[in-house]
Amino acid sequence: MPRITTHIAGLLTLCALSQPVQAAPAQPAQPAQPAQPAQPAQPAQPAQPVPEQPAQTAQGVQPAQTAQKEEGTIFTFWPLVDYRTSPADGFSNLSLLGPIFKFQNKGEDRDTAFRPLFYRKDRSKGSAHATYFLYPAAFHENTPDSDTYEVMRLFQVSNFRKEEGEKKNGTTTFLPFYVSGESPKRGKYRAFIPFYGDIYDRFWRDEYHMVMFPLYGSTVNRGTTTKHYLYPFFSTTSGENETGFEVFPLYGQSHKDGVYRKRFVLWPFYTSETTGMNTENPTDKATLFPLYSRTDSPKKTSRSYLWPFFGYTDDREKKYQEVDYFWPFITTVRGEKRNANTFLPLYAHDVRPEYEKTWYLWPLLKREQMHSNIFNQDQDRVLYFLYRDNREMWPKDGSTRRRTAMWPLFLYTKSPEGVSAFSFPAPVESVLDKEGIEENWAPLWRLYQRRWDESGNSATSILWNLFWEERRGPELAYELFPLVSYRRTTQARDLKLLKGLVSLKHKGDEHELSLFWLPFGLKWGGT
Repeated sequence: MPRITTHIAGLLTLCALSQPVQAAPAQPAQPAQPAQPAQPAQPAQPAQPVPEQPAQTAQGVQPAQTAQKEEGTIFTFWPLVDYRTSPADGFSNLSLLGPIFKFQNKGEDRDTAFRPLFYRKDRSKGSAHATYFLYPAAFHENTPDSDTYEVMRLFQVSNFRKEEGEKKNGTTTFLPFYVSGESPKRGKYRAFIPFYGDIYDRFWRDEYHMVMFPLYGSTVNRGTTTKHYLYPFFSTTSGENETGFEVFPLYGQSHKDGVYRKRFVLWPFYTSETTGMNTENPTDKATLFPLYSRTDSPKKTSRSYLWPFFGYTDDREKKYQEVDYFWPFITTVRGEKRNANTFLPLYAHDVRPEYEKTWYLWPLLKREQMHSNIFNQDQDRVLYFLYRDNREMWPKDGSTRRRTAMWPLFLYTKSPEGVSAFSFPAPVESVLDKEGIEENWAPLWRLYQRRWDESGNSATSILWNLFWEERRGPELAYELFPLVSYRRTTQARDLKLLKGLVSLKHKGDEHELSLFWLPFGLKWGGT
């Protein structure tokens, strides 16, 4: 009987279910959870998230006719080998030892993995590739614009290209010992921390200079030079019409004519400053810590008593008044664009333009809402990360997306295209919503996975394809290794026991029974 091919494209998805997020290159990273009322623009078409397929291949939940274009291959010997191809789609995937090794090709794109130690993605679009080593410990990313190596956020080498093949503004950082690079304004720099060196246009300052720091170090920022001797105890400040000195924490003062003046005595117990003297909003501040502090300017008045517990603020620029009866437990805010009531731990409610946040029995239940004419988001959390349900909608076209996780039990997602996915367990998904977790780690612990669409097509995997099942329209395929496998299409049925020790095939009125893996058997029926 000829090989049943109508399942091939769909069955390829089941290979991926053992590695569910090793998706086709088009699969997007999981959406980040915006915590602030800043609104993301609606993803433009086709920047809208590509539907998360019922498996890691792009073939998942597709019309059955796709597989008929060209014959594919499925070979499984759980848990050693799982190999699937679909020449019609330019797809192949080889998995070894369950989710440990992965070699996947989709067109000109390639994914290679030795989980969790190594994961490499090569993308033909943009000639980009990325390699991760024990994510997130180290990675290497190469794009037409940059080439970056990074280890534990401490060692980093980056080169930025203005044109193809040209390297510009390269930097090397090995914190806290070595920094080098090239500033467009000040040229090359190098620092061997803390012994000697210079740093330009990095770390929020124009210049850093050091010799045996903390014995000596200096910074330059916007024309102001600060020199430190035995940091942080002695320092001087100089600039155009600007002077100052500090003997920390005993006494310090600095001023710039017509711009600011600052002073402290026995820091932090007494501080005073006047800033913005050359603006329309000069601000005067004084603090007698922790008893009293004040802020006065044309746009704002603030008082604090026994900081930070009691006080009030009248912000005339932002048009709101805040009263701290016993911060952070009892506070109120009233204004044109913000109103809030806080009675922690019982209840807190904060309303701003297009954004609303509510706490019930803090930190038990938190609800956030962000609604605008371009993007809506509703998010519920229980005990911060124990349970998180995030729902998003783009009103322009009505598309929606959802992600629900409950630690450590499950993760549920639904894409804008209506493809849903459920997996168990989920030890970090409610805390870390990262593509690197999905690619490098999650396939190792997901014992059960299921994906389905709104048309009833589905794919299921248990124990990295020890058992798998796929339904696409009237067609069905499943396998429980090594006991039984079954394929049913609109034209034929194929049942095998013990990987073909006993095989029974039906095609129309023709039937065939074969034993002991023989390529021939007893046939009956038909004409």
